[in-house]
Amino acid sequence: MNILVLGGDGFCGWPTALHLSAAGHDVTIVDNLSRRRIDDELGVESLTPIRSIDERIAAWHEVTGCSIGYVNLDLARDYDGLLALLVESRPDAVVHFAEQRAAPYSMRDSRAKRYTVDNNVSGTHNLLCGIVESGLDIAIVHLGTMGVYGYGWSGSAPIPEGYLSVQVATPTGDVEREILHPANPGSIYHMTKTLDQLMFAFYAKNDGLRITDLHQGIVWGTQTPQTALDERLINRFDYDGDYGTVLNRFIMQAALGHPLTVHGTGGQTRAFIHIRDTVRCVEIALAHPPERGDRPAVFNQVTETYRVGELAELVSRLTGTKIAYLPNPRKEASVNELSVTNDRFLALGLEPTTLSQGLVEETLEIGQKYASRADVTKIIARSVWTAGMETSPDLMEQTPTTSVVV
Repeated sequence: MNILVLGGDGFCGWPTALHLSAAGHDVTIVDNLSRRRIDDELGVESLTPIRSIDERIAAWHEVTGCSIGYVNLDLARDYDGLLALLVESRPDAVVHFAEQRAAPYSMRDSRAKRYTVDNNVSGTHNLLCGIVESGLDIAIVHLGTMGVYGYGWSGSAPIPEGYLSVQVATPTGDVEREILHPANPGSIYHMTKTLDQLMFAFYAKNDGLRITDLHQGIVWGTQTPQTALDERLINRFDYDGDYGTVLNRFIMQAALGHPLTVHGTGGQTRAFIHIRDTVRCVEIALAHPPERGDRPAVFNQVTETYRVGELAELVSRLTGTKIAYLPNPRKEASVNELSVTNDRFLALGLEPTTLSQGLVEETLEIGQKYASRADVTKIIARSVWTAGMETSPDLMEQTPTTSVVV
């Protein structure tokens, strides 16, 4: 297949591009490198050393003999350039990762909120408009989030994959309908993903676009078989308070001997997936697109659920690192249940990577190897959801008292 990977320089996009290239697909990365500029804005770098996009692509060709194309394009601002690219390259499919992906960053301040909405919503809509105007039959695989469902309001009822059966009362009796699962976003970032799914529903109904929306859990881990081939291909490892996902943050903190920072009670339940499974799920979705005229296909891209406190205790037992409970900057329930249906990917052959001690140790090796690159002043989450909320106490000056035990 001829595939455009939008946002292909990022945490999920880069390993996906390599995975698809290794599988024999013709891959072109489309990225404006905005994630690298946000690193500059925040004054923090990936824990792992990230080479330039040109060096990455050259290294991939050197190591494997496979070629990946690259186009520097701003999806949200350069509609004409996007349309020209679609018409010229005529892709079979587009994998859409080109969105600002961090909930804390999206709540950082008014500028970050506006940027997240402008970038994410305009970028997605430009893609949909461009495919319609091109007249091409291009399948879309979009990386969404489990956060569109919200946390804690559905109790222990399993969250279905995208659609919910409801009974509508009418004068002549109840009528059964299937609707998009009600959205309950918990941040500006999650709000943009709920807008995405409404746009997908409209363009599938109105223009017959073939769209798959992957409602993904929190991604953990760093490497895939492809990114591990050469250090020049290594994937991102974000640990800062804005972009670091919770388990990767714990792993990095343990490597430094910094207390594991649990915000709130630790009773928040989240869905998780390893980065290896993310790339496999994208490949499965590409191989099984909906038919023209079908509603968007929705997959819950998760493999396990854990309470945040349980994860901290697991890493603490493994490493001997202490746990620090901090005020929660998010506006959310202190404890929630989360039951998720993921039957579709399992039925299509996904063999999940579970959170085993061996894989945690593997990721700890990344944390330990690059610990000297960490900036401890960036560890604590600073973004708050509501003005006047208490921010996290300052742990930056604490001297690590615990060494890593593996």
